[in-house]
Amino acid sequence: MSRARILIDGDTLKLEEILQVARNEATVELAPEAAARVRASRALVDRVAAGDTPSYGINTGFGTLAEVRIDKKDLRDLQRNLILSHACGVGTPLPLPEARALLLLRCNVLAKGFSGIRPETLGLALDMLNRDVVPVVPERGSVGASGDLAPLAHLALVFIGEGEAFFQGQRMPARQALERAGLQPVVLEAKEGLALVNGTQAMCAVGTLLQLRAEALADIADVAGAMTLEGLLGSHKPFIPEIHDVRAHPGQKATAAHLRRILAGSELVETHVNCSKVQDPYSLRCMPQVHGAAREGMSFARRILEVEVNSATDNPLVFTETERIVSGGNFHGQPISLAMDVVAMALTQLSSISERRVEQLVNPSLSGLPAFLAKNSGLNSGFMIAQVTSAALVAESRVLSHPASVDSIPSSAGREDHVSMGMTAALKGRQVGEFARSCLAIEVLCAAQALDFRLPVKPGKGALAAYELVRSKVPHMDRDRELHKDIEAVSQLIDSGALLAAVKSATA
Repeated sequence: MSRARILIDGDTLKLEEILQVARNEATVELAPEAAARVRASRALVDRVAAGDTPSYGINTGFGTLAEVRIDKKDLRDLQRNLILSHACGVGTPLPLPEARALLLLRCNVLAKGFSGIRPETLGLALDMLNRDVVPVVPERGSVGASGDLAPLAHLALVFIGEGEAFFQGQRMPARQALERAGLQPVVLEAKEGLALVNGTQAMCAVGTLLQLRAEALADIADVAGAMTLEGLLGSHKPFIPEIHDVRAHPGQKATAAHLRRILAGSELVETHVNCSKVQDPYSLRCMPQVHGAAREGMSFARRILEVEVNSATDNPLVFTETERIVSGGNFHGQPISLAMDVVAMALTQLSSISERRVEQLVNPSLSGLPAFLAKNSGLNSGFMIAQVTSAALVAESRVLSHPASVDSIPSSAGREDHVSMGMTAALKGRQVGEFARSCLAIEVLCAAQALDFRLPVKPGKGALAAYELVRSKVPHMDRDRELHKDIEAVSQLIDSGALLAAVKSATA
């Protein structure tokens, strides 16, 4: 399969394009206008490096050592030492998609022409992406102060032939990976090491993939909730447009409209139009309000990410028009940290209300269905422990939803006296996303079992499409079996996009 081509210009990269590159489904190329900006900013750095005036990061030390002047003969060693000393990451390496996204985002920032990188150094980074040389970057070690110093230093190690990299998915020494790809490491010149390690690209890489997953899970939450509503013979009336027009939050209106599409054509709703039940529980009735609030949080995070991935977050910044090289604080990760905390909280909301709907399904006093959705309950435990698993995941998600963005540990001898903890926020958000997917898979599985008991009467066309796809992979549970396998099967339908695609096709 041929890969798409994405032009990198530093200004117009889309989140969905980042996902394409993360999945190794696209190649990248530097836009001609970006190449011109890169050459111009490098020319200014070269002029400053050749002079005697102190300029931070070019001929001085770093951080608290900014006042230490470095001799011209030592400038190459200065940049190399920066990379080596800052490569202090620990823990599991970033998964390949996140590491690819990280490399892409660093390329995009350098392409803006405010970093002073040499064209050949940026060219190596682009070639690495296109030839599947992916740096090994440990997850832990960033406080989001001068951005993600440690992760970006591990990324930069590969540029100079140090550290480790994956080549076509195989882990090996970086120099060997470059050689297999037909590439050569570079010797960093003045400011280049600093240009490679300042910025928010690690938290943005993890955060962008989390954001896109969260948006998909918000749609899946509507699907799961609609299936549960039908299985419990719930009312469709709380989703009528009039209710949501008088409280016009966009996320709430979008969720209600989505639920109406999924539930359209329901036969089940006709079976209980005259029932005595006055109101459904909040976990059913308030899906537009709760799911909608989650969508609003995700919308905020998307706006932040769309700005950040196309922003200059280096330090110092090179302004060719005024011929100034100026230190600032664009590397501070606070916007991303707060946004990722919001995404984690939004996903925890979706998990929490999903677990309550599962309780409605498995509790016979609430559902009117067999206890724990088991035909011969007592002998069979049915979905009893599936609800317990969901509850466990929700409990841990709540702990992980404590915001990292309100925390700060000063570093660099007090020079970095307020830090963002942006990478922490992104990493724990990623874990909350994993839990949310599993919670929703459990609900879909339980709702499908409930719908089995309503046959031959059919649910709405979107819910029916989801039900039929699940049943093509997971049979009805007549007797107890290893439920973790069923949960995994439904999880794969969610992760692959197949479940959402089936619903969209049925409701188009």
